[in-house]
Amino acid sequence: MKSTIALLATVWLVTSTTGVAQEWAYQVVETIPPNEIDINAPRMVPGSSRSYSQAEIDDDWNPPDWFPNDHSPLPAVVARGPGNVRACASCHLTSGMGHPESSQLAGLPVEYFMRQMEDFRSGARKDRYWMNDFARELSVEATREAAEYYTAIEPIDWVEVVEADSVPRSYVGDGRMRFRDSSGGTELLGNRIVELPQNRELVTAKHPYAGFIAYVPVGSLARGEELITTGGDGRTIACTICHGAELRGIGEIPSIRGISPLYAVRQLNDIQTGDRAGVQTALMQATVASLTEDDMIAIAAYLASLDP
Repeated sequence: MKSTIALLATVWLVTSTTGVAQEWAYQVVETIPPNEIDINAPRMVPGSSRSYSQAEIDDDWNPPDWFPNDHSPLPAVVARGPGNVRACASCHLTSGMGHPESSQLAGLPVEYFMRQMEDFRSGARKDRYWMNDFARELSVEATREAAEYYTAIEPIDWVEVVEADSVPRSYVGDGRMRFRDSSGGTELLGNRIVELPQNRELVTAKHPYAGFIAYVPVGSLARGEELITTGGDGRTIACTICHGAELRGIGEIPSIRGISPLYAVRQLNDIQTGDRAGVQTALMQATVASLTEDDMIAIAAYLASLDP
């Protein structure tokens, strides 16, 4: 009996120290408060002459395009989405910057984009929600149109990183986005990252340039810089080896500067657990094999702090 307990304790220790990110990184809905606005009333954002109701904003097959002159013509798949596939812009925005619960597409190399969609299509890369189904339904031609549209967009400075012990009280609501609690107050951050809209009104309007504040544990930035630039005394492999001296990517390998830290944690975790596989991902498996959750948080925090 004692040996069984010892074995279980050892298994738990190995699991916890090579750890899996908890649900905080995946933005699982906690509560949906009562709707306090008229969803059919017109809304506007500064600098745009367009008007949309919240019902129109939330239409995943026809998302808002607040600044049509800021980008090239939207491919059909980005603007509308065919069949059961939501328009790309509904989650990733017309700017390609996305939200913490989705991902940044702006500036991704076309062939990297195409390879990831193929991995979603084959199941080598698993998404908890709908990307696997979307990838299977989209044609290669439509996928490439989206890739070429987003790769031509220059990423913008999207995330402000703040080291903190306590953070505004918040919850994960509709759309799997985290919001400040309207009752105010603070809570301990603990061992996680909390990303909140800098301006809730603009973010819920799907404004393409409305960014986020990421609260990270104190000490994360220094630890992340060490891991990324040196490998942390063998804990991992320096990211600069594959992603370039400035982490701006090389060839098909994407830039990892300024990306959402929640997205970064999810990807490190998914590669470690095998939920994200594929030919290109094999290069990352040795990199993440020994990372703890603390390491993932530190790496993600430091990357998010860099200008894109």
